[in-house]
Amino acid sequence: MVMWPPMLPRPDLLRRVRDSLGRAPVVVLTGPRQCGKTTLAREFLSEDSPNYFDLEDPVSLARLDEPKTALAPLRGLVVIDEVQRRPDLFPILRVLADRRDKPARFLILGSASGELLRQSSESLAGRVEHLTITGFTLAELGAESVHTLWRRGGFPSSFLARNERDSVAWRKQFIQTLLERDLPQWGVRVPAVALMRFWTMVAHYHGQVWKAADPARALGVSPGTARRYLDLLTDALVVRQLQPWHVNVGKRQVKSPKLYVRDSGLLHQLLGLGTEKAMLSHPKVGASWEGFAIEQILAEEPHDDAWSWGTYQGAEVDLLLRRGDRMYGVECKRADAPRMTPSIRTALADLGLERVAIVYPGVKRFALADNVEAVPITALARRGQLFDEGSA
Repeated sequence: MVMWPPMLPRPDLLRRVRDSLGRAPVVVLTGPRQCGKTTLAREFLSEDSPNYFDLEDPVSLARLDEPKTALAPLRGLVVIDEVQRRPDLFPILRVLADRRDKPARFLILGSASGELLRQSSESLAGRVEHLTITGFTLAELGAESVHTLWRRGGFPSSFLARNERDSVAWRKQFIQTLLERDLPQWGVRVPAVALMRFWTMVAHYHGQVWKAADPARALGVSPGTARRYLDLLTDALVVRQLQPWHVNVGKRQVKSPKLYVRDSGLLHQLLGLGTEKAMLSHPKVGASWEGFAIEQILAEEPHDDAWSWGTYQGAEVDLLLRRGDRMYGVECKRADAPRMTPSIRTALADLGLERVAIVYPGVKRFALADNVEAVPITALARRGQLFDEGSA
């Protein structure tokens, strides 16, 4: 039996939510199911409060039969959880956010990204801040947690499980519940068996450039249907499509996204890797570590946008980060002693990168060139340490 463990404190996330609520009348907090959004919201407001609406609770849904009548009298913070079940609330929230005296602020939680963000952006333009959270990160858990976090993933109930068996059982149940219950509740009309087969194929594509034709052929569906399946899992925040960066460099560049299962624990579950030995001996171990490192970087390293980059001549960079008008490169290598590569030299010359960090599993940080460093993954336990420009 999988036990529900206590949640570890997450002070940085609390601060970020509190700061956003101080600036905007509506804050939309998105993240995959079971990543800790509800626990975070209950730090601000008790679930017993009349200002708390859980849209998986029939009582809360009944209270919102007449949403403006229910929400307009409320004062202070109002929390609406699992809002993707009632996207019709966004126009009403716009009206309430525009009241002159601003009697209430709204914290909106959602487990789906695409349509939810589009609805809120269109209805609440100029009134909303968006925050996306994940499961636990190295910055929250500390450097000593790196191996367990990679193996089990960041979902709190998986990471904090009493033993490996309970962690594996929780992840198996999570996948089944998402496909058989959650997605149908959100209006998805695709058989769970088909999506499970497709998600397993995505796991085998983890870290590779997406080509819709191959999984479409294997499933007996059109490439358009395969792309729709991919978008469904992306919107559920369990798959990442890392879009390609294009620049005029006189080379043929890859124009398809790279795919990653966002949580390393779910990836290992989809690949059938129930033990550390199985994980370390699997052909995808390098890709698994790469995806794990990328998710840690994107969760904690300041950036305005992120892409992958590659050319058909073989040059590639795992991750490009933009900060203002500066571009930075990241390579993720599960190697004892990373080295300069022709790809890095090409990227520095063609893309005008400010710096490149090669993230690896070792313990020493050292320079490989004036603007290239090898950086231990444990450096990500401190936010904003990936590009320490004074250390090279």
